[in-house]
Amino acid sequence: MPEVGELPLSAPPATGPTEPQPHVVPPRIGLPIRCLPGSPTLWCVGAHGGSGESTLASLHEHWSATDHCWPDSRVESSSPRCLVVARTSHYGLMAAQQVLRQWAAARGGGPMVQLLGLVLMADAPGRLPTPLRDLAKVVSGGAPRVWSIPWVEAWRFDSAPRNSPGPISLVVKQINALLES
Repeated sequence: MPEVGELPLSAPPATGPTEPQPHVVPPRIGLPIRCLPGSPTLWCVGAHGGSGESTLASLHEHWSATDHCWPDSRVESSSPRCLVVARTSHYGLMAAQQVLRQWAAARGGGPMVQLLGLVLMADAPGRLPTPLRDLAKVVSGGAPRVWSIPWVEAWRFDSAPRNSPGPISLVVKQINALLES
């Protein structure tokens, strides 16, 4: 509920594809599709080991990490809602591109989920180098929406983030607004 005088936060609009695309060729290697326990409001799908999916999932009590797989939509009453999570390293961005391509090719046997977007977790403090920033823009074009989480030094020492800096709280609020829309 917004504070008095505060405007309600709206869900960010989609800037990329919002559903799988015809004629997209699935990657040779992709994430497995698994039956996962529980039914959270949001699944955080790590594109690679160390992506930050567990850290992102810990920011909200109704979000869960998938441990680098897609939730099986055949066991849920509706399409599971997911975010792809990746680090901003070259390896992380390339892994995100493969996972987004796998989602885009869902009609060809890929995961049948409702992808809300891509969350890029900073892989180091400071500004992203130009080549990685350019690659992130290319990769982001395959996701409905993109959020960036800056480097948080305290998270290196604390496995469960409790107090998130302002920009991260805003990302969580935007994602929740999207889930509620």
